Amino acid sequence: MMRKRLLADWPSWAGRAALLWSLLYAAGAALAALTGPAFGYALLGKGTGTSSETAVAVLYGAAAALAYALLRRPDAKRLSTAAWPVVTLCLASGFGVLLSPLHLLFFLSRNQPPIDWAALANQSAAVLGAVLWGYAALAHRRRALGACPHCGGHAPVVAGRNTTRAGLVAIAALVPYTALKTAWALGVTPGYTGTGRPGADPEYTSDLGIWLYDHGVDVTAVLAVLGMVLALALTRPWGRRLPRLPVLALGWAGAGALAPFGALLATVGVLNWTGVTDVGMADHAPWVVAVAYGGFSCYGLALARATLLYQRTARRACDHC
Repeated sequence: MMRKRLLADWPSWAGRAALLWSLLYAAGAALAALTGPAFGYALLGKGTGTSSETAVAVLYGAAAALAYALLRRPDAKRLSTAAWPVVTLCLASGFGVLLSPLHLLFFLSRNQPPIDWAALANQSAAVLGAVLWGYAALAHRRRALGACPHCGGHAPVVAGRNTTRAGLVAIAALVPYTALKTAWALGVTPGYTGTGRPGADPEYTSDLGIWLYDHGVDVTAVLAVLGMVLALALTRPWGRRLPRLPVLALGWAGAGALAPFGALLATVGVLNWTGVTDVGMADHAPWVVAVAYGGFSCYGLALARATLLYQRTARRACDHC
């Protein structure tokens, strides 16, 4: 009961939590800069020195100053606007952990580098910081506008055509990737210019992974289908009967990881396709990288839209206003 009450009262403590988190994270970065790459901050500096850790300490020190200003100036609307870049910074620092569920695929692979648990813990802390800062910015913005800090003064939204459209766009964005990887597993290899079988390198794929691939099952295509199911859960009535928090966590994590990842791949694919550069996957045709892999960006954006609408439609009536 105490935990539920504490979570329900998040506008009262989100700003202080963001301040405390920023101070601790900045202190950790400063300590890493003084002692050499440590505490997981080595990922930021890639083990080459202390400049990255120093920059991170400065940036998050500035974030702590902003968090203090949010607490001191609850009526300053521009401060909450400035807080959202800090959310982006936190997500950039913790980007790796958003893709960490892929570590579950390690039983289907071999000869992979060991997991850097310190870096994974550091990235998890950064994602936690993004959540705290998001809540702090939201509560401050609502207070500055004179609205209820818990709900913003908005009633729950009724699911409509926009919700369905977001889910359909997310599903459509994954169709090229799913179809292509399934075709490759079945022995049809359009867009693959290398030798051997795409997606089933015996040096890195486990015996189980090879067995599944031999029977026409590409595990990443299966994950794409699960991503489609998630999009449906966020946009169809049956999804609102599922536990709300796990669905929201999957939606926001998937959107945060795949939107920038897909944008990068789409950019590389288009540059290769137009002949501007030849950097990228040498054994993949440029259209594969741009369309099939770059589709993750469209999926991530549509998933973010679907998750936001789900968050609003599945919201209970506010008890504080």
